[in-house]
Amino acid sequence: MAAQKLYAGAKLREMRQRLALTQKDFAAKLGISLPYLNQMENNNRPVSTSVVLSLAQEFGFDVTELSTGDSERLVSDMREAMADPVLAEVAPLLADLRLTASNAPSLARAFLHLHRAYRQTHERLASLDEALGREDSRSTPSPWDEVRDFFHYCDNYIDSVDRAAERFAAPVRSENNIRVRAVSILGNCGVDVVFADIQHLRIYDPASKRLTLSLRATPETQTFQLLLQVALLEQDKLLEATLDFARFQSDAARAIAKIGLANYFAGAALMPYTRFLAKAQEVRHDLERLAMHFGASIEQVAHRLSTLQRPGAKGIPFFFVRVDQAGTITKRHSATRLQFARFGGACPLWNVHRAFETPGQFLRQLAETPDGVRYVSLARDVSKAGGSFGAPVRRFAIALGCEVRHADALIFADGLDLTNPKAFEPIGISCRICEREHCHQRSVPPLERKLSIDINARGTLPYEVG
Repeated sequence: MAAQKLYAGAKLREMRQRLALTQKDFAAKLGISLPYLNQMENNNRPVSTSVVLSLAQEFGFDVTELSTGDSERLVSDMREAMADPVLAEVAPLLADLRLTASNAPSLARAFLHLHRAYRQTHERLASLDEALGREDSRSTPSPWDEVRDFFHYCDNYIDSVDRAAERFAAPVRSENNIRVRAVSILGNCGVDVVFADIQHLRIYDPASKRLTLSLRATPETQTFQLLLQVALLEQDKLLEATLDFARFQSDAARAIAKIGLANYFAGAALMPYTRFLAKAQEVRHDLERLAMHFGASIEQVAHRLSTLQRPGAKGIPFFFVRVDQAGTITKRHSATRLQFARFGGACPLWNVHRAFETPGQFLRQLAETPDGVRYVSLARDVSKAGGSFGAPVRRFAIALGCEVRHADALIFADGLDLTNPKAFEPIGISCRICEREHCHQRSVPPLERKLSIDINARGTLPYEVG
């Protein structure tokens, strides 16, 4: 079989701009002609093997960046947007969406921004009381969605924050002593750390410089909150610089993002990149052993595994998702080709939904998406107790997985029948963009497919997909 040609014009252009080089200078360093570079940047020609080698040798680039990035995410997001009924009659073919994502990613993002604005305007009009009560009727993106998209398109890896957290943790010889270091650093900042029986996980009073942590929280949660406060105080300039770069459209989005970046620092300090990656490879990504070694929770470990995308030192590309009991996705990230629905819930055939039925147990699943890619997935409930009798329990389930080609590096893939095609369950992303014809859990018809309806017969569904 002939090797697949690599068209990565947008990524190549991004690399050149990152180096602040003109096309002429970039071409000279790569040892190619200016017209040849221009053709590659415009996807008129594939990136040649010699150029790939030159990028690695001349600039030290991780060449896997050329074949990854935003393209798959953009295609998935555009397909879901095109599933909107208002666009059903004009929806372009999948091949056209892929061309747009590859050749004109800025146009694709502009379309997604426009569709998001349309949805929010539609939702406002649907709630007349709310719409009439607003002084500002200008359509702006939801702060929460804006922040989620920021992390989504950063590949859930923020290099400057990750490296700062690793430097913070460097003096700690034992991972268990990171909590002591956090308390010491806060003490140097004049912060008094106390523990009390409070409902909040963390309360910080800037006036008195008093940090109160809840005695009801688990030890790993307490440590995480200590590190989060370190980020907000010691790394404020770094966080603010990162926020300036992101250019959020509202103060609310900026504030949410700052909390997100502080959380990122806390996780990266608790599980420093180089040490965590090495340990994860040593124990073959055993979540329980990693949680015990680093004093973290199962959810914290799973989330951290999904962020190991440092150029030149990447871990396995995982997807990570957290859902509530209604199936709503509350956290999502994928460094794989599998992308999650931006609106609505996850595929009901996915094992993450069954995790609520078996609390405290890991569920394994072999799954195949409509594009033929196969995955191994691990799911577990991560319900969070309220800390006192009668307090409400927050129920969530998480899933962590990767493409089946990485199964040898995963302890939770041991014993699975990876060679049997029938062992892989068919899952999708969203019913509107899932092309499976005979799914018994389908809720709405798929986009781009004609329906056949027989009034004299009824199968699992009231129609058949043509």
